[in-house]
Amino acid sequence: MFTLTYEFKIKTTKREQAIFEEWLEINRRVYNYALRERKDWYESRKCQVNACSLKQCFVMSASAPRPTYNQQAKQLTAAKKEYLDLKKPQSQVLQQTLMRLEKAFVSMWEQNHGFPRFKKAGRMRSFVFPQVKNEWLWEDQIYLPKIGWLIIRNSRPIPKDAQLKQFRVVKRARGWYVQITASWEVNPPSPIPNGRAIGIDVGLTSFAATSNGLLIKRPRFFVDLQNKLKSLQRKVFCKIKGSNNWKKAQHKVARLHERIANTRKDWHYKLAHRLCNDVGMIFVENLNLVGLSRGMLGKHCLDAGFGQFFNILEQICFKRGVYFEKVDSHKTSQICPNCQHETGKKTLANRVHSCENCGYTTDRDVAAAQVVLLRGLAAVGHTVKMLCEGKSTSFPVSKESQSL
Repeated sequence: MFTLTYEFKIKTTKREQAIFEEWLEINRRVYNYALRERKDWYESRKCQVNACSLKQCFVMSASAPRPTYNQQAKQLTAAKKEYLDLKKPQSQVLQQTLMRLEKAFVSMWEQNHGFPRFKKAGRMRSFVFPQVKNEWLWEDQIYLPKIGWLIIRNSRPIPKDAQLKQFRVVKRARGWYVQITASWEVNPPSPIPNGRAIGIDVGLTSFAATSNGLLIKRPRFFVDLQNKLKSLQRKVFCKIKGSNNWKKAQHKVARLHERIANTRKDWHYKLAHRLCNDVGMIFVENLNLVGLSRGMLGKHCLDAGFGQFFNILEQICFKRGVYFEKVDSHKTSQICPNCQHETGKKTLANRVHSCENCGYTTDRDVAAAQVVLLRGLAAVGHTVKMLCEGKSTSFPVSKESQSL
């Protein structure tokens, strides 16, 4: 099964926007109510048998079952008879909200994520139609149950042989979007190691350095607009919270954040396509991105978006038949790629790699990318000819590194 998700902007009217907002609010209340049930059950199990807390103590029958998705879905069906607002959204939309809460608890248990939190007004941004038909999408129009036909900006065609699986309506600062999930009953083969290979080292001085000497300057998406963002946030602080002017100022801040994110994502896609040109294998470092984001340069690491870039690069490599693999990042900047001699730690100010053993000299980031390349080739079983005499090297590094 091969699955892709297409995103299109919806050309909404005021009536449709009001319906979307109302549905999001109903889904938010259902989510919070179901979370309160689960949280009360967990709190009741924390009370000690032989003592009571001085602050609060949840009292619940010991035989009360733990709230699950199936149980809360049945309660939702019964609640529709008493609360008529629950009948406005499609029934499966509310069920998917309960499933979303269930997945949050599964992530907490299995992936060590935090305890799910309540969503305040405006924090619920999407709802899902899990079962759709191919007839509900026609040229530049899409049909949503209980809402009707909507006009979308059809920026790219969806293959006719695709089977539509679900529609997700998403609210963003610049409007409403629909994400269409399509699948095919095929299993495309994974790319195999072949052709020319390159290693990539990422950093803050140069966003990426390749093993063939290409240095790519790092754009500062967030830092360049930080002063403008600070000015907009100061205007939000000066407004009365909850007023119309406060909401307008908040909207401007959200639009700027979305602009930064879109610019970063677009640049990552363009760079990924450029790196995939005329290569058959790409190797990158398997970095601890969470650790980098918590360091002294965490703001700049998050601004660069290394994690998003690696995900996009992997997708583009799969799309274009290029083999992609992550290798160990331990001591990539401390090993000479020409003779494998460990040169020791380098300070951030030292931007040149100079090996005392073989005399090989090149840019520090390029040398690290060459070490990444060697480890990647060794991982896929390719042999590499190493030259240890004098200053000779087996890498095609130019005298002056290229840059974008």
